[in-house]
Amino acid sequence: MDQVFAPWRIEWVERNGNEDIDGCPFCVLPERHDDRESRIVARSEHAFVILNNYPYNPGHLMIIPYRHTGEWSDLRDAELLDHARLKVAAIDALDAAFNPDGVNAGENLGGKAAGGSIGDHVHTHLVPRWSGDTNFMPVIGDTKVIVEALEDTYDRLHEAFASLPAATADADAADGTAAGESGDSDGPTRAVRLDFDLATEAT
Repeated sequence: MDQVFAPWRIEWVERNGNEDIDGCPFCVLPERHDDRESRIVARSEHAFVILNNYPYNPGHLMIIPYRHTGEWSDLRDAELLDHARLKVAAIDALDAAFNPDGVNAGENLGGKAAGGSIGDHVHTHLVPRWSGDTNFMPVIGDTKVIVEALEDTYDRLHEAFASLPAATADADAADGTAAGESGDSDGPTRAVRLDFDLATEAT
């Protein structure tokens, strides 16, 4: 039997996940102080972008509205437009950071019945794809090899989001740095702020 050694993946295997969250993770995580720890890489007025703790591929992320609802029809037009604009920005950031051959975009509507784990807070998944990225490991070995640590993925995407035209300085940054800049920590601690002129684009 062939063996695949990836000792650097132990950090991902031993991650805490969301075990310490009381309530809806998509409501609790945006309220925490450290966006990097929460894996929130970008924010807009009505939604945010967060890395998936259990990625299918490196760069697997989710676009999530702040409003807690399991129905897209509950969101106002401004929230829907903001979510769509943030999805476009996220695809641009994935292209810049990972240069994938394609991107899967999808939603698990209906919770566990649709294969999702959180059915009462709508969200959209984006998964970068490369030609041939499904090989014998998931097909025969029932194993998926994730080749990059979440912290490294966060840094790459943070830089990509910060280079987008909609990126703006975050006046609320606790470390005093602008969006996209690193403080004295191991990396940026605040998500990149994206501002879309929704009123203009809606006309």
